[in-house]
Amino acid sequence: MLILTRRLGESVLIGDQIRVKVLSVRGAQVRLGIDAPREIQVNRDEVLEPGLKDERGAARESGHHSGRQSAGGDRRSFRA
Repeated sequence: MLILTRRLGESVLIGDQIRVKVLSVRGAQVRLGIDAPREIQVNRDEVLEPGLKDERGAARESGHHSGRQSAGGDRRSFRA
């Protein structure tokens, strides 16, 4: 696991397609904005169904991505 320190307004790039930006910090709560292509599935870990969580963990260990693919190459932005 890579551990980074970021300040308000700073970003982390994952590859050249995914940007994670610190939007706000209030006490122990951090709001993140995620800018990623539509075909990249982005989920909060705690909302994944138990079966899907197990499948993703197994895929991660084997080096395979188990996210669903969607048509088109458009980008999407998530604001937490």
